[in-house]
Amino acid sequence: MQKAKKTFNELTIDAADVLKHKLQRAAGTVKWYKHGWKKLGKYMSKHGIQYFTPTIGKNYLLEQFGDLEYIQLPKKDKDVIKIVSVLSEFYKTGTLTAAKERIVFNGPIGEHMKSYSAHLLMRRLHRHTIEEYEQHLHKFLRFLQRNGVNAVESINQFHLLSFIKGIDTRFSSFVHLTIRSIRGFLKYLYEMEVVKADLSLLIPRDNYKKQPKLPSTYTPAEIKKVIASIDRSNSHGKRNYALILLAARLGLRASDIRSLKFENLRWNECKIVLNQYKTDKMLELPLLADVGNAIIDYLKYGRPKSKEHFVFLLARSPFTPLCPTAITGIVHRSLCSAGINITGKKHGSHALRHSLASMLLQRGTTLPVISEILGHENTASTKYYLRIDLSTMRQCALDVPPVPEIFYNQRGGHFYE
Repeated sequence: MQKAKKTFNELTIDAADVLKHKLQRAAGTVKWYKHGWKKLGKYMSKHGIQYFTPTIGKNYLLEQFGDLEYIQLPKKDKDVIKIVSVLSEFYKTGTLTAAKERIVFNGPIGEHMKSYSAHLLMRRLHRHTIEEYEQHLHKFLRFLQRNGVNAVESINQFHLLSFIKGIDTRFSSFVHLTIRSIRGFLKYLYEMEVVKADLSLLIPRDNYKKQPKLPSTYTPAEIKKVIASIDRSNSHGKRNYALILLAARLGLRASDIRSLKFENLRWNECKIVLNQYKTDKMLELPLLADVGNAIIDYLKYGRPKSKEHFVFLLARSPFTPLCPTAITGIVHRSLCSAGINITGKKHGSHALRHSLASMLLQRGTTLPVISEILGHENTASTKYYLRIDLSTMRQCALDVPPVPEIFYNQRGGHFYE
């Protein structure tokens, strides 16, 4: 435990040092923690508190959020809890540990799991999704090794059921994702003829039903305000204006905007033709006049001189292509700069894509057409947006028939209790 004489300032300096040197956190991340601790320090000064303890941290959070459930809090408030929790951990232990356990796939089974990860990457699954699979598979690997199972041929139904029985059932989604990861791995082993029997059939089905959230959308007026607010007098603004138009007017994903090359721009045909990163499906979209003019303006007066074939580049050396997260950040900052209320909404490039779908539905555009514009593989994906088409759903509402008067006068009924 930390010495009681250590002041709050000394405590946060030491904690930041551990974040930087032991956990190898980026300078921006350490700065983020320091900023959060500074706010906590102001709370302590206000109440005349000199030394931090976990109880002080708890009282600070109670004053901030009351007794609200953690799951009800927005991400920015959850971040505050994380910042205080990290400092409390450092106070108690004098050190900090990485939140995620380091994954090492060792042994014969681990080698097969590595191959499975490579297979998922080849199928173009997102890196975040693959890491999620790896987390669950690593837990399964450790379970097997603890039970003396060192070859995939030795895995049987008893091992599978025993492992599943030990999963924390408080979170149904966690159980579902664990089962899905293991089932996929076992199916892979069978399809690659590593094992003779399809062990994935031995895993029981779970009844998890994912409840998808409503897509985050912004009104046409809000989108227009964002576009109009972008300062196009500099290279940053010219680039940001063009890529936001691609997301808002054509519904391109951040990954496809990032991957856009000169060869995808068919100027003579006024078309954009590209292979979508997510689906690997060919997509052909009209090169709208305002979108084309914005790209030309960026290429002539904003894009750094470079031999890169990608259209959009970083505005500073080494002038490499933008990454999808950078595009998401550009959209987020543009929404905030325009004064758009993003509370409780997604605020990246995908929100602009959702907004386009919403606008098309409001105009009465049919699902197959919207599916083609958004580059969906089938209209089933596009039906996801039907839940936000409130005007059309209202047209489907049926009149409620009148209740006979005898219902209200019946003896022994609810109204006589």
